[in-house]
Amino acid sequence: MSFDINRLVRENIRKLVPYSSARDEFKGKADIYLDANENSLGSPLPKNYNRYPDPHQWKLKYRISEIKGVPPQNIFIGNGSDECIDILYRGFCNPGKDNVIICPPTYGMYEVSAGVNDVEIRKARLLDDFQLDLIHLENLADENTKLIWICSPNNPTANSFNREDIESILNNFEGIIVIDEAYINFSRQKSFIQELTEYPNLVVMQTLSKAWGLAALRLGMAFASEDMIAVFNKIKPPYNIGQATQDLVLQALENIGEVNQFIKELVQSREELVSSLMNVRVVEKVYPSDANFLLVKVSNAKKIYNYLLTKAIVVRDRSKVELCEGCLRITVGTKNENDQLIEALKAV
Repeated sequence: MSFDINRLVRENIRKLVPYSSARDEFKGKADIYLDANENSLGSPLPKNYNRYPDPHQWKLKYRISEIKGVPPQNIFIGNGSDECIDILYRGFCNPGKDNVIICPPTYGMYEVSAGVNDVEIRKARLLDDFQLDLIHLENLADENTKLIWICSPNNPTANSFNREDIESILNNFEGIIVIDEAYINFSRQKSFIQELTEYPNLVVMQTLSKAWGLAALRLGMAFASEDMIAVFNKIKPPYNIGQATQDLVLQALENIGEVNQFIKELVQSREELVSSLMNVRVVEKVYPSDANFLLVKVSNAKKIYNYLLTKAIVVRDRSKVELCEGCLRITVGTKNENDQLIEALKAV
């Protein structure tokens, strides 16, 4: 499929002259920096945080490139995946004119960000088995459909979508397909990152918040063609990732073995938690999970949610979400946390 990104970029973004920071205009090494109006005396912190960070985070991108097998020029680093989501709307969707398709129940920020950017949301509800409804998707799409959001493994249903269904969308949709793989490390499915060269209209999002345990640092990643990444870089604020975050993430990325052990332990704990929940009277169903959480149907979701609060245990009540009626979403905790949860549920 031939794909011209300029056909989809908003006209004002095509014409936009991006802000040029001091660190964009000078990229070499110097002894004296008097170009960026920084505090030349230093800072109260032990490290040299008085200087602006690399606006394009190249050290970080090269390290991520080594881990993911994607060239650094095909990587965008965002202040959380939410920044990546917002930039896609601002780059490609004309307010009040264009539309996007989501597949509920799914991650809520796709719809919130659409509302912020005045972009119409069209909903292709999942089938009863939580898989994509391809016929509904096809019927919803028109010439003004710019983005299709696919969260796989999906939040809050925890399942991965059939790969053949996603490939069918990639082969037939002429807009941009965004696959959000926030939970891919816990999944049996293969990432779509390796398909980037085959599909120039594909954006794959991942995060360091889940498997890497860096939620507090707010770092999301988008992988896409160079032309797509160029649009991201045109729109983003000049210094969207702080130096402290870059330093800490680089430190964390040296510990792949430890993270792989986290993943292994969490997947094992997930399976043990499933078994334990199935022996609890108030639990009616535990849905299959490819994530670090479970969607659990219970006899009275609101009552059980409130009861768990009295035991200082917080889960997520998803009982008002379409297709998740009567369900709680439960993150896989430590062994001790999971044991306390089961004990509390048995006492309901």
